[in-house]
Amino acid sequence: MSNLEQFDGDFYQSNYTLDNQEQSYNDSTAFENLYGSRIQQASEHFQPAFVPPEMLMSLGYTGQIFQPASNMDYYSHSPYIDNFDEEPPLLKELGINFDHIWQKTLTVLNPLKPADGSIMKETDLAGPILFCILLGTTLLLAGKVQFGYVYGMSAIGCLGIHTLLNLMSSSGVSCGCVASVLGYCLLPMVVLSTCAIFFSLQGTTGTMSALVIIGWCSFSASKIFISALDMEGQQLLIAYPCALLYGLFALLTVF
Repeated sequence: MSNLEQFDGDFYQSNYTLDNQEQSYNDSTAFENLYGSRIQQASEHFQPAFVPPEMLMSLGYTGQIFQPASNMDYYSHSPYIDNFDEEPPLLKELGINFDHIWQKTLTVLNPLKPADGSIMKETDLAGPILFCILLGTTLLLAGKVQFGYVYGMSAIGCLGIHTLLNLMSSSGVSCGCVASVLGYCLLPMVVLSTCAIFFSLQGTTGTMSALVIIGWCSFSASKIFISALDMEGQQLLIAYPCALLYGLFALLTVF
């Protein structure tokens, strides 16, 4: 038993005594008194700044501290809101005008109707792309996969007619305007390809119908070109290359 007591005394042997504990307690108490006195002195010397209410009223501040007042006039006169309200519709930004599309379509369907030159100068490709897709679709329904030929001949024909018109006209014309006019005048050819779905055009009736459609398309295109470019007296010169172009589409439709 004496050996166990001697082992405990050796294991817990330390230089820390009760006097050291009392001294550390006194040091912590003195530190707290010193720190507390400094906080008290600082609080006594600190005085909040006084702002007269007249100054706040002169500055136009009507809210509370940390609660800024919302100014609705700022949002109502914001330039971003005004610009958003004044933005044009999306279809107008894309250049799609259904009224002008309808007027161009009626001008093509009625060869005797005079063309409006201001409308025909617009670069509107919504209608031509639609008519090209309709022509390729009707040819597909007739058993002819000719989408590549339709797009290829359209592109080459637009470039050729564009070069010819720039040589003949003094004012000049854009390639988009030429593509727009030639695409709208493709509508009668869509009617012919629709008829090819129900009966064959390889005969006298089909040939005569194709010749009528070619004349219809070329006459409408030349009428629009002379109206938009002020080329009076040159309609036959413009109608001939247009007839050659639409004759290629008629060959795709008939054969």
